[in-house]
Amino acid sequence: MKIARILHAGYAFESGGTQILFDPIFENPFSRNCHAFPDVRFDLARVRALRPHAVFISHFHDDHCSLDSLNLLDRATPIYLYCVFDELFAMIRALGFVNVLALELDAVVRVGAFEVIARRALEADVDSMFHVRAEGLNVLNVVDAWMDPETLEQLKAYAPWDMVLWPFQTMREVAVIAPSRAEPGPVRLPEEWPEQLRALAPRYVVPSSCQFNQEPWSWYNHAMFPVTYRQFAQEVRSWLPAAQVIRLNPSVAVELTADALAPSAPLPWVLPVGEQDLDFAYDPAVRPPPTADIARHFATLTAEQEALVLDYCRSGLLRRYQAMELPQDSYFCTPCVWQLSVYDHEGAVRQFRYRIHGDNIALVGDEEAPGWRTEIPAAKLYAGLELGESLTSMYMRIDGAPDDADIVDDPLIRTLFDNAICAYQAAQLRRLL
Repeated sequence: MKIARILHAGYAFESGGTQILFDPIFENPFSRNCHAFPDVRFDLARVRALRPHAVFISHFHDDHCSLDSLNLLDRATPIYLYCVFDELFAMIRALGFVNVLALELDAVVRVGAFEVIARRALEADVDSMFHVRAEGLNVLNVVDAWMDPETLEQLKAYAPWDMVLWPFQTMREVAVIAPSRAEPGPVRLPEEWPEQLRALAPRYVVPSSCQFNQEPWSWYNHAMFPVTYRQFAQEVRSWLPAAQVIRLNPSVAVELTADALAPSAPLPWVLPVGEQDLDFAYDPAVRPPPTADIARHFATLTAEQEALVLDYCRSGLLRRYQAMELPQDSYFCTPCVWQLSVYDHEGAVRQFRYRIHGDNIALVGDEEAPGWRTEIPAAKLYAGLELGESLTSMYMRIDGAPDDADIVDDPLIRTLFDNAICAYQAAQLRRLL
């Protein structure tokens, strides 16, 4: 069985003349501002010439399911997708794919030499894992998922696993969105990982899933990604002395047999750029720059785009907020003044204050000091409204939220992302069609 890394959680598997792709991304940057780490380019002519026997997509997040990447593939390629939203299946069909199939948990999908089984993840309404079988070998591609305890019991029956592709990087989304809430101290890997990996007893462990940074100037590059390849390898070796930790950079391929693991020819359509054995440079003492400085890195909005952003702040946000159902334990169930600060490309700010009480929201003047404060670059607010940009790349900043409040209860987060089903892919489809 040949296993090759594409990018992030993307892999190409080959066996017995059959090639299947998992979560293929052929873009850099992808998901708008995820920059490949280490850097790569793609030979798009060769990508278009690929004829994989099937594509498997683990979930709907835009760094795993991109219509721009799928658009490069032959429309006869079967697409197997795990997703609870019918809308995404319809989008892929609208792109021209004629064989778009829903993955069912624990059901065997046979493609040539391969058997692929979607396994239940901890958040079963979001993502899945892949159990891949061929040549008598068992490989577990955990993708981005957290392991479900019942699934772990189920997977123990196949131990020792020949290889596990393990999502080694934990992302500190809350810490970068609300820096005042960030917990100081040393980086620790999740406490459940040793038990889970010991139960699987893999021969080979690949640190998988997180191979990107943000823009070169971004402070996120020192705050979002706390786990290094080096630390992961050291700790896994201490938990599993008999296992080997194998790093697969983009394009790198290996040949897995029952007896050994050997290098194989790299993917010719994934082109490494520069040094590849890079590691993350996490700095727990990094200080976030002002949002005004961050906003200066982004392009000027057109007059029409700026008008759309301002209209949203003055009226659209209020309509969306009032149309949603507030959780009973929300911080905003009690009266609060919330301030939204929007920064343009020159760092100039427009501030909007709202009085919120439960499901009611109204613009107010500046007579009353705000409690909860939210900042965002105007370009990123526009991208969230029109381009499906994800929360972790919007450089949103929250301050003043008490420690017992849920950060995602923020009114801007809720109005942008509650019920925003596959917004990124929908924006891609509008552009592609």
